[in-house]
Amino acid sequence: MIKACLYGLLCWLACTSVWAEQTLTIGYAQQSDDPRYDDKHLTAQFLGQALGRPYAGAEVALKEVKFHGQNAGIQFALEPAEATTSADLIKQLEALQGEGVRFILTDLPATTLSEVATAFKGKDVVFFNVSAPEDSLRQAQCQANVFHTLPNHAMQADALVQYLVAHQWKEVLVLEGSNPADQLLTAAFERAAKRYGAKIVAKRPFVLGNDPRERDKNNIALLTGAADYDAVYIADSQGEFARNAAYQTLLPRPVIGSEGLNALAWNWAWQRHGAPQVEKRFEKIASRRMSDPDWAAWIAVKTIATAVQQTNGDDFNKLRAFLTANDTTLDGAKGSASSFRPWDHQLRQPLLLSTHNWVIERAPVTGFLHEKNNLDTLGFDEHDSTCKF
Repeated sequence: MIKACLYGLLCWLACTSVWAEQTLTIGYAQQSDDPRYDDKHLTAQFLGQALGRPYAGAEVALKEVKFHGQNAGIQFALEPAEATTSADLIKQLEALQGEGVRFILTDLPATTLSEVATAFKGKDVVFFNVSAPEDSLRQAQCQANVFHTLPNHAMQADALVQYLVAHQWKEVLVLEGSNPADQLLTAAFERAAKRYGAKIVAKRPFVLGNDPRERDKNNIALLTGAADYDAVYIADSQGEFARNAAYQTLLPRPVIGSEGLNALAWNWAWQRHGAPQVEKRFEKIASRRMSDPDWAAWIAVKTIATAVQQTNGDDFNKLRAFLTANDTTLDGAKGSASSFRPWDHQLRQPLLLSTHNWVIERAPVTGFLHEKNNLDTLGFDEHDSTCKF
């Protein structure tokens, strides 16, 4: 009889605990017809570009943070929203907000992200940008309700130029495509070169194709002739031209940027700081390797859960304040602790200078120092930021 009563009491306590637990639901917004995830493009596996939808990264993190909210009686869940147009997506996200969702991961192109964030201006909602690298989102078009876990073009360019300067490869030939996104890459590299003392000896346009009438613009040997340089930087947002560049230059020089060597948020080959375990868990869920947007989605969920753990609750104002607090540190499995810059909401983070299958070095490169945080040698520092919230 006594045993039966004790068993009943334990069952009641267990059930009470379950019912008392609250769920903090994290939204996840994506565009149905996003061209960045075209099957043909994904199959090519260009250096530094997505290998699939990053939702899997959020799923991995959700499993890892199972106990982060235990003391506060909080569990976590993901709720996806998907639409073709910004207007339809905004309606879905408004519905989620009405259900109490306050944190939303956004896997959206830059224009769509800007429209969505603008629609929620002044509301108790925070967006985490996991896939749009454009500098404009951190500068002229920055919004107070958007935090960026994906590194931007400026951060990547700074890391590459640091590596070049450290090796005394200071003279660079730039090959640029005609896509507007290619021009954004070039602009970021030019800014980094000026910042760290590299020299662009020439900038030459390329075209994709085999038209013999444009051999001077689609032939790597011709494009890289009649100049002396230490490295070739290729600005090719689509990756198709750059993939053919290595070992084709007229002079035997390293290729960087869209092929050869790039500065990435993540590389499956990183062997330190718990990274192999993260990669293994991701591959188990996604059946592919982790790429930059996957990592950005993973760290975004981890950030929200860490905020709940550290503030011991789900109060929105406390959680949001945690994101930019001076003593906030986040573990991204890359070594140096990450944190959000209060002036543009970009996540400070080390970058991995990588080939397709190896990490050559981690940036910031040794010798590049900052008076407050060496990670601020990558991207827009406070004094040169034009972001005004």
